Amino acid sequence: MNFVEELRWRGMIQEIMPGTEEQLQKELTSGYVGIDPTADSLHIGHLVSVMILKHFQRAGHRPIALVGGATGMIGDPSMKSAERNLLDEATLRHNQESIKKQLAKFLDFESDKPNAALLVNNYDWMKDFSFLNFIRDIGKHITVNYMMAKDSVKKRLSGEASEGMSFTEFSYQLMQAYDYLHLYETLGCRIQMGGSDQWGNITTGTELIRRKAAGEAFALVCPLITKADGTKFGKTESGNVWLERKYTSPYKFYQFWLNVSDEDAEKYIKIFTALSKEEIEALVAEQKTAAHLRPLQKRLAKEVTVMVHSEEDYEQAVEASNILFGNATADALKKLDEETFLQVFEGVPTFDMSKDELAAGIKAVDLLTESASVFPSKGEMRKTVQAGGVMINKEKLENFDDIISHAHLIAGKYIIAQKGKKNYFLLVAK
Repeated sequence: MNFVEELRWRGMIQEIMPGTEEQLQKELTSGYVGIDPTADSLHIGHLVSVMILKHFQRAGHRPIALVGGATGMIGDPSMKSAERNLLDEATLRHNQESIKKQLAKFLDFESDKPNAALLVNNYDWMKDFSFLNFIRDIGKHITVNYMMAKDSVKKRLSGEASEGMSFTEFSYQLMQAYDYLHLYETLGCRIQMGGSDQWGNITTGTELIRRKAAGEAFALVCPLITKADGTKFGKTESGNVWLERKYTSPYKFYQFWLNVSDEDAEKYIKIFTALSKEEIEALVAEQKTAAHLRPLQKRLAKEVTVMVHSEEDYEQAVEASNILFGNATADALKKLDEETFLQVFEGVPTFDMSKDELAAGIKAVDLLTESASVFPSKGEMRKTVQAGGVMINKEKLENFDDIISHAHLIAGKYIIAQKGKKNYFLLVAK
């Protein structure tokens, strides 16, 4: 496949250096993306660059993921308004190992083919580079005027409340340029890719390669992803959407993609999946004729959840989603782990109930009117039960005075009461 054409129809090219496409058509080419290791997990904001590397490998080229152990100690000033905290080496190494495990789900590091993916860490070649050698061998090739003209520097220096930027952050551009030079000289890397906010840093690298090594290198950046309503992509009220399950559960991860708007779903399915143009066009057409069935969102959520987590995690997330919005069974409810269970019922009215009363057994009518105010009166509850409108743990309550006991508890402490199809109540035994 033609890598540039593939990215173009997916809407993943903002700027591309002249000659890039010709280079990629000419021969197997090594290309890299830099990843900031400030956490021990990638979040979905990283996924755009990771998908670029995935397509790069699919097109027969060699992807290099560069974990910025050295640059991560400094912090990229691009798109930032303040300095960041610096990390120690032990933390960076831990983060690198965690990130590689996540990348292995997207890239083939184990292949014996010439385009097997590589993971490198710029700390390995920067840690013994003395300051004197760096400013003598690298600093003299790029002028301060050239560096000051970059947007990442200009924006920081011209901000209204600007306190300027430290020499440490100013030097980031030169360090990233040296990374490119190092990979060019040691691995034959000819293209650097990333988000459009990196264009200035990347082109400084191509300039350094031209001036110091008399070489030719290339650049390609993708647009920064935004939501249709203009708000930041990848953020929720609770923060980033992470690839690591201990920070964002597979259920919440799946829900994020399932709940994107129609407009965003059409854009995201091109960027965050490897589905073909034909498959995506068919889904878009289906969405237009049956938007209420949300085929785009469902397929997007499936593809990304399976890719990041697993088929099993995806199926469990679907089952968990069906508990609120489908015809799930009591067994499905009991199979949920406690974390997912609480996430499914996050935000529903919650009542405490007495463990002692449950131990002795309590009539459903007393539980749902006195212990928990699910119904305002026993008369109303009796009518709703007779109409088949009350469920306990997804099972229809046959009689309003049926006994509820410890046997009904989920995970030893929860009961789900349901009034009608959509009104849920969480009862917690204490």
